[in-house]
Amino acid sequence: MKLLIANRGEIAVRIIRACREMEIATVAVYSEADRMSPHVLMADEAHAIGPPPAASSYLSIERLLDAARRAGADLVHPGYGFLAENAAFAEAVEAAGLTWIGPPPAAIRLMGSKTESRKLAASAGVPLIPGLLEPLADLADLEAFVDEHGLPVLLKAVAGGGGKGMRTVRERHELAPAFDRARSEGRAFFGDDRVYVERLVVRPRHIEVQVAADRHGSAVYVGERECSIQRRHQKVVEECPSPVVSPGQRRRLGESALAIVAAAGYQSLGTVEFLMDPEGRFYFLEMNTRLQVEHPVTEEVYGVDLVREQIRLALGEPLSLSQDALAPRGHAIECRIYAEDPLRNFAPSPGRISLLVRPDGPGVRVDSGVISGSVVPLDYDPLLAKLVVWGPDRTTALARLRRALTEYRVGGIATTLSLFRVLVDMAAFRQAELHTGLLDELLSSRRLEELHGQQDPEAEHAAIVAAACLASLEARRRPEDPFAATDSRWWSEGVRQQHGRFPR
Repeated sequence: MKLLIANRGEIAVRIIRACREMEIATVAVYSEADRMSPHVLMADEAHAIGPPPAASSYLSIERLLDAARRAGADLVHPGYGFLAENAAFAEAVEAAGLTWIGPPPAAIRLMGSKTESRKLAASAGVPLIPGLLEPLADLADLEAFVDEHGLPVLLKAVAGGGGKGMRTVRERHELAPAFDRARSEGRAFFGDDRVYVERLVVRPRHIEVQVAADRHGSAVYVGERECSIQRRHQKVVEECPSPVVSPGQRRRLGESALAIVAAAGYQSLGTVEFLMDPEGRFYFLEMNTRLQVEHPVTEEVYGVDLVREQIRLALGEPLSLSQDALAPRGHAIECRIYAEDPLRNFAPSPGRISLLVRPDGPGVRVDSGVISGSVVPLDYDPLLAKLVVWGPDRTTALARLRRALTEYRVGGIATTLSLFRVLVDMAAFRQAELHTGLLDELLSSRRLEELHGQQDPEAEHAAIVAAACLASLEARRRPEDPFAATDSRWWSEGVRQQHGRFPR
């Protein structure tokens, strides 16, 4: 059996590791920018799919299916991002006689529409934020909604996701420009300029429920995750379990999520997302029909391998998880490490990683798609890695997170590590007084000199000295010993020796 991964970076590495344990051969695909990336070098074989722009490589259904044909693949895993929630890609994979690692295309299409998914949630008896169930016809429709429900409101692209096509409106004079901007972003990012409106829940928590369903009528929820630390509607830090969700609330959230799963005829992994208001009331937000970036925190707390389970479900096997046995154990926190500069309004920071020191020790996990010497291109999402810590309780997890952040060093490019070193000591974060606007408030009101302080000149100097010492040591090593090298060459040479070739 052979599985093609239609993705790149850390999620491709994560899938390769799961497949290796399942004794499934893996096929990586890569653009010219990713030729020597870790996921390419780790896979059993690799195939080029085009130039760096995603539209000509990772978003090209034709090129991906051609690579699957050339490799003789049996299964296709989309990872997350790119075409992971593209119903047309899922249909093309199945039409080619391959197994799609994901839900049925019809479920992807249904839950991908924010208005249709809201209708489905309403039919399943799940609470909704007050708002329209149909797209806005024009600005007059929006003004009529505001006349009835008041401000503030939130405009959303019907086909949106990842914070794209969303606009908050707090003043009436902002309605027209916000409506135009949401439509423009929806058209640019999703090819669909339809927009709907709902009341804005002020200072909510973002809580999501992990679900899994097989083809035999069984479904479970695997706890919830707290995803309230966001920047412009994009998640940055996630926790499992939520610090404020009681066992009773967990059960009610899980049962609501499973009601939506049943109504949608859903199979595979998925995530049902909710907003929780300050009074503890929750409302359906949307459903993500794929593996989530933050799945590791659930794995750490529930002792499950979600990628393995997702593959099993695609092969038609019954769930290996039972609801009665799924109980949380301890607490996990994940930080997304991006190649972005917090001091320059999170501008992308492409370039070569000159030094990489990853944290280790009890309760620390790093899911990474880069190594020392990797070149971070400007063409793709800047996520480098995910730092995940686990502890028997949240207090221990926070202590391990702080310790891991002091160990984590990346040289050559800017990253969001400095932001997390500030965040982990914030009273509101430590006391779990979270809401979706907390990070934006920090960035707009807190003195950014604290981030400057995290860029310790002595630490930077030590990193430069360490890199120079490593380079000097390598120069003295025997050239016939490729595994002694300190940069990425050891990996590529090791792959060549093991497989007798470099990736095609």
